[in-house]
Amino acid sequence: MTAELTGHQELPRTDDLQTLPYRLGGVIRHVVRPYFRLRYDLTIHHEDRFPRTGAVLVAPNHLGLLDGPLLGATAPRMLHQLGKIEAFGGLQGKILHLAGQIPVDRSTYDVLAIRKAIKVLRDGHVMSIYPEGTRGRGDFRKVRVGVAYLAMVTGAPILPVALLGTRLPGGDVERFPPWGSRVDVVYGTPFTVDRVPFPRRHTDVRAVADQIGDVLRAHVQAAVAATGHPLPGKPEKKDRDE
Repeated sequence: MTAELTGHQELPRTDDLQTLPYRLGGVIRHVVRPYFRLRYDLTIHHEDRFPRTGAVLVAPNHLGLLDGPLLGATAPRMLHQLGKIEAFGGLQGKILHLAGQIPVDRSTYDVLAIRKAIKVLRDGHVMSIYPEGTRGRGDFRKVRVGVAYLAMVTGAPILPVALLGTRLPGGDVERFPPWGSRVDVVYGTPFTVDRVPFPRRHTDVRAVADQIGDVLRAHVQAAVAATGHPLPGKPEKKDRDE
């Protein structure tokens, strides 16, 4: 029995889940990437830090509407991203599903979404999750337990990402920044936490999330200092689905 199959049979099991589609996502990436480079004054820093093979748990800060599309289009590898279920309605939802994105119901503990994310990592692919859970300051002031849980289950390395300029000071979290805005994407150094077999106590997951938060906060602070590009501060409006 291969190690990959054995991993899928560990709790929570993922051997009953279908592999997420990715071909449409790859096409969209190649189409959209030049548009973002044309629309924004975009600089990507330390792209060489992005692992080119194997499972990766991407952990970006979350400022505004541009974050997901920008990172998905410009990352060196195809990303599967967890997104709020409210964005998966109608034609947009069908496209997101076909592009391999995962809807998550933030009003409850969405077991299926978490299992799909675990499968992505066990299959050796790239999973992106916003540790803050919602769009806001983008300083990793609060880190939810999801990123810690996925890392503890799969052992996947965590890749910090600082997104700067995806929302301007006073900007609306529901809008893209103006044409020509400066945007910086700063990759950090991948790191790992100990893989923990089932069962995993909530207190232990919370403690690991706090440790991860320390690393993520240090990264975004270093990115601001290195680029001279400050965070936009508290948004005037909260994420309407928070």
